[in-house]
Amino acid sequence: MNLHCDNKAAIMIAHNPIQHDRMKHVEVDRFFIRENIEKRCISFPFVMSEDQLADILTKGVCGRIFNDMIDKLGMIDIYAPS
Repeated sequence: MNLHCDNKAAIMIAHNPIQHDRMKHVEVDRFFIRENIEKRCISFPFVMSEDQLADILTKGVCGRIFNDMIDKLGMIDIYAPS
């Protein structure tokens, strides 16, 4: 499974086998992710922030980016005249 991430620091923390005692928030999720990276069930390909498809669901983006992302997700307007 690919988890696309635009945060290089998060990718490096997930791949680092050394426990970081200085990290502010170490959650059980981090250990779960690291374990699955070692099993090669999960990979973290880097994605530029501009190409993050989830941004249209979580942030306010301009109309051009919104329409481009809608097309990439394969979403259609069910209220558009046919």
